[in-house]
Amino acid sequence: MRFLFTCYALFFSGFCLAAERPNILVIMGDDCTFNDLPIYGGENAKTPNIDQLATRGLVFEQAFLSSAMCQPCRAELFTGLYPVRNGCSYNHSSCRVGTKSLVHYLEPLGYRVGLAGKKHVKPEESFPFEDVPGFDASCVRNPTHDSDLSGMEEFIKRDKNQPFCLTIGLVEPHVPWVMGDASKYPSAKIKLPENLADTKVTRQHFSDYLAEITYMDSQIGQILAKLEESGRNDDTIVIFTSEQGSQFPGCKWTNWNTGLHTGLVVAWPGKIEGGSRTSALVQYADVVPTLIELAGGTVEPGVFDGSSFARVLRGETHEHREFVYGIHNNVPEGPPYPIRSVFDGTHRYIRNLLPDELYIEKHLMGGGRLNNPYFATWLGAQPAQEDVYERVKRYMRRPAEQVYLSNEDPYEMSNLAGSASVAEVQKKLAAELDRWMKSQGDPGAAMDSVEVHRDAKTAKHRY
Repeated sequence: MRFLFTCYALFFSGFCLAAERPNILVIMGDDCTFNDLPIYGGENAKTPNIDQLATRGLVFEQAFLSSAMCQPCRAELFTGLYPVRNGCSYNHSSCRVGTKSLVHYLEPLGYRVGLAGKKHVKPEESFPFEDVPGFDASCVRNPTHDSDLSGMEEFIKRDKNQPFCLTIGLVEPHVPWVMGDASKYPSAKIKLPENLADTKVTRQHFSDYLAEITYMDSQIGQILAKLEESGRNDDTIVIFTSEQGSQFPGCKWTNWNTGLHTGLVVAWPGKIEGGSRTSALVQYADVVPTLIELAGGTVEPGVFDGSSFARVLRGETHEHREFVYGIHNNVPEGPPYPIRSVFDGTHRYIRNLLPDELYIEKHLMGGGRLNNPYFATWLGAQPAQEDVYERVKRYMRRPAEQVYLSNEDPYEMSNLAGSASVAEVQKKLAAELDRWMKSQGDPGAAMDSVEVHRDAKTAKHRY
């Protein structure tokens, strides 16, 4: 009888512990510039489902990733480490062998950890997510294709006594922009961001891009509806993030605000105040430590570059970091053009390590498989179109140092470096960037080479 009572007590206590651990659902967009979303002031795209999620969650106004490329930013998100430390400092490369990810930290806490859709991280042993079917993970998509949510449904309903963590990597609005209804965004009527040159072809492509944002939003609506139907909504943390900026000049593959700034919304019924916003500085490296804490685990000192922002989620503070950091290595997307940056919540300091070189990005500018032809219209603009020439010059020729008052100049069009008004800030941020690079073991320009990237593809890193 005592044995049966002990077994019952152990079972009951284990069940209560499982019930107290929240489920986690992470939904990732793909190449979506944060301020093209209405919740961040976007004036074109319609996103009713993201807007609704924001009304029942917390919107982060100052969330960032450290590298505005798909593979490095996802590696940062899943490992809690910056690119130099995890090894994935380039697109189409690999983390170092032995690097641990979210799976390794949540499974010992009793979680099933799965991923549906786009994964784009290597090596496999560092990211052993359970493969959840139903979302198209290819960048070249069938315009008539709709996602199948049956795999998601099976995963989240499989065992209600065991918490789950599921990441769904959507592939919108990554190029090619073929999904959604672009006729709802007439190219002549849309308002282009000020960092883009106003040409007819640019407008056409921006219209296609906006349609994909709305299509992405419709998928988010379907995912959240399926979560509600499952009965798991009330005990699930839902995180939406827009990833890095879009494939337009000045966004993806840059350290400007529209490259590194990401959309981030976190909802948790009964735990997070709906319709709230925070100015706390957070970075992708902070997500894994946060989820470990919320799952009841312990975050060991020194394991991560990030730190938990659970107190921000609870509404206990609107402060988290003093600085967020940025890194870009241009190989294999183009010739070497290494960039580093630091942002303090007000001013962004960017250091272009090879400022005498031309910045070239093959996909965006004409040589890649997933190319958009609008850039040719920038180069071929009439001489009288001075604003178009200035956009090209801004993109391809950059000074050694740039300083921006980012909150007042969100597209960072006015470089203040060298002016008396930012002299002290520039000096402080330059010193902080030096400190960060040294702490990461970042050799700077030497990283951005064909040889080092080749080694990074196979996790044989030299730096």
